[in-house]
This record gives sequence, structure tokens and C-alpha cells, in this order.
Amino acid sequence: MTTSQEALLPGTRRALLHRIAVAQAEGRAPSLVAAVVREGQAVWHGARTSVDGHGPDETVQYRIGSLTKIFTAVLVMRLRDEGVLDLGDPLERHLPDTGVGEATIAELLAHTAGLAAESPAPWWERTPGVLRPELSDVLGDQPLLHPVGRRFHYSNPGYTVLGALVEKLRGASWEEVLRDEILEPLGLHRTSAQPRAPHAGGWAVHPWADALLPEPLEDLGRMAPAGQLWSTTGDLARFAAFLARGDGRVLSAESVREMRTPAAPTEAADVMDGATYGLGMQIQCRDGRLLVGHSGSLPGFLANLTLSVEDDVAAVVLANCTSGPLLGAVGADLVRIVAEAEPRIPEPWRPLREVDPAVLALTGQWYWGTHAFALRATADGLLVLAPLTGGGRRARFRANGDGTWTGVEGYYAGEPLRPVRRSDGTVSHLDLGSFVFTRQPYDPEAPVPGGVDAEGWRGVG
Repeated sequence: MTTSQEALLPGTRRALLHRIAVAQAEGRAPSLVAAVVREGQAVWHGARTSVDGHGPDETVQYRIGSLTKIFTAVLVMRLRDEGVLDLGDPLERHLPDTGVGEATIAELLAHTAGLAAESPAPWWERTPGVLRPELSDVLGDQPLLHPVGRRFHYSNPGYTVLGALVEKLRGASWEEVLRDEILEPLGLHRTSAQPRAPHAGGWAVHPWADALLPEPLEDLGRMAPAGQLWSTTGDLARFAAFLARGDGRVLSAESVREMRTPAAPTEAADVMDGATYGLGMQIQCRDGRLLVGHSGSLPGFLANLTLSVEDDVAAVVLANCTSGPLLGAVGADLVRIVAEAEPRIPEPWRPLREVDPAVLALTGQWYWGTHAFALRATADGLLVLAPLTGGGRRARFRANGDGTWTGVEGYYAGEPLRPVRRSDGTVSHLDLGSFVFTRQPYDPEAPVPGGVDAEGWRGVG
């Protein structure tokens, strides 16, 4: 990946710099660095610092905290894609005697396994990992606080368990597997479990005075898969591009898309906030834009990676303070600035390579009762069903090769679409998961459930 400062318009670059300058000044961060990725390439890097002289650049490491969880989730998804495990498997099948074995792999990834948010005392982020040498020390005597699978409850021990699962199935340490399966293939040479110079120091900023206190830098030991990593805006920009597109050397685009898909039940407060969780990735709706990624924090450091797949824009923001700037808001704003100032240019429309007369005969207007829909055949080989006016159920369908189709999204995901033909071969109606779609509203010649009044449509005098 190359960094081109000229790839964005001058006004856009100034708006980005202004946003991080405000965040650093008002958030009182000793330093703050950021990067923007567009169409898989880093197109901007910015930094603000309280230190005179050369400020941090895209090669300076910061601790990224819970951004580490995405990396751990990718390792688990690789095991799934290789057939080593299934996301529906109970943990006990692969990692026995943890005390939380009834939870599935997917539930651990989505923080719905019912585990506690933190490990037992002492405060794990500010104490050596050697105090928790075994999983039992991380999980404690009562690891489950909620029924398994019933609610979203963010859990650092849950990702510690997933890291142990990776180690068990790979026969190597989490750090070794991470390096071999993600960092090296993606060229993330400045991402590591331990800090490597040049790296920022972690600071606490006094809440009522412009004074600093150095924070301890602890090795998290067993809990490393939940938050140990150090990285740079340069490396995380590459990682953001991977999360948008996938990479056959690490994880397919389809599996990365699965990670970005909501997987956790949402509570009322989360609905109001427009937030949920996928498989290792946070998901939120902000300013009408769907954003995925993750935040991170450890004493002395804050981190955020935000990605808008639709806009093909991502932002990375890192700071070396325990609290202060709201990096999630900053990341979302950086994405918005680029997406609104320089909207994504769509790919050229292209026609179908071949036209199948049988598929073409299905297109056009259909009615579910009195609701009017249009069915279109698109160049990617799918059928798209959408209401002619207003809101309603929209869906895409993939061909099964036998004249039937299967929904790939929304209400009709997984549901069969079957053209029902008359004796002469013409299409009578569409059967979509038992719903009958006809060419005319309540077509009397189609087998409409409940039948159609013999007197037909009428007025009222």
C-alpha cells in the first residue's frame, strides 16, 4: 500500500487535519495520529502532538487495546473455513474443562456467551499477566453472569478463551499463529505483541489540570488475545483495506463480510444508539451511514478503526492517553468528511454477458396481493425483487441451477423462489416461501390462497 497525500483534494485534507487538531486540543491528548483509506489505499495521514519537533508518523507504534479482538476473530474464522471447527460447535468439543463449554464459538465471537466483562481482581489492565497464568485465573469461580446466547455482554475473558482455542488447535502460541497467518501475509510488519521503537509512551492526563502521569505498560499474558497488540496507522490502514475486501492469503471476502454482519441480540439502549456487534467487529449506524470496525483502550492509549463499506472509506485514529478524545466520533467524522466531500464514483453500468430467455420471462411487474413489485435480472447473475413504490421487503436471489432461486438477504434470506408453470410451460405465478406473486393483483387464474371472489373487482355506489 502506498500513501499519496495528493490523492485527496486540498479542501478535504484541510478538513481532515482540522478535525484531528480539534480532537487533540479539546481532548488534551499528548499526541494523536490518524489515517484515511479509500478504495483499498491509504490516501491521507495526519498527526498532532504536544511535543516540539518531529511529530509521530505512520510508523510509530501505539497500543491498540481491543482492536486486537478483530485479529483474534480472524484466526478463529480461518479455522472455521479450513473445516477444523464450526461456529455452532460448543467450546467443550475443542477446548474441554473450561467451565464455559456450553457456549458456542459464534457466541464467544459475538459476546453472547454470558461471560463476565472482566477477569477477577486485581485490575487486569494495570497488573502483570503472570498473575493470571491459567484460564481458570481469567474466568474465575463464576465465569457466567447471564444465560448463554441470550444477550450481548462484552467480555474480555471470552476473547482470552478464543485465543486459548487457537493455541490448542494450532499447536502454537497465539502470538506465533497471529504472526504467521495474518501479520506476515498482509505485510503488517509494525504490528506486534510487544512495543518496538519507535513507539509512543502511554500517559494519563489529569482531569482538572494540564498535567501528565505515565501509565504502566503491562504484558497481559493469557489475556493478550483480548487487547495486547501494538500497531501503527500505516499497518492498520492495510488491515482496514483487508476488512473491506478480504484477502485470499488470510480470509475470503465472504468470510470477512460474515464478520461484519450483526450476530448479537440488541438491547433497547443499543437500538437507540444504533449499535450492535458482529463476529469480532462493532457495528453502528451514524449519520445515516453503516460503520463497522472496533475501538480499543488500555491505560495510556486509545484506538479506533472505522470502515464504511458502502463508501469504501476507512479511518484509523490512535492517541496516547487513557481518556480524553472520543476516537469513535473522530473516526466516523473522518469517514464522513471524505465520503461527503469526494463521493465514491460508481463502477460503470455493464449489461449481462448473456441473456437467458427463461430468466428474462420472469422479469417485470408482479403482485403479492395488492402490493406491486418489480423483478429485475442484474449483470451479476442475480434476481432483485423490490417494491415499485414506498417501503417494503427487498431481496436478491441467486440461481440454484435448476430453475429455482434462493434469497441471499433480508426477510427472504434462505427462502426459495420457485416459478410455477402451466401445462404449456408459461409461468403462472411465483411461489416465494409460500407467498404467491401474480402478474395481476389477485389474478383469478392463479392459485391465490383463500381464492378470489368470483364477481371480481367492483366499485361501491
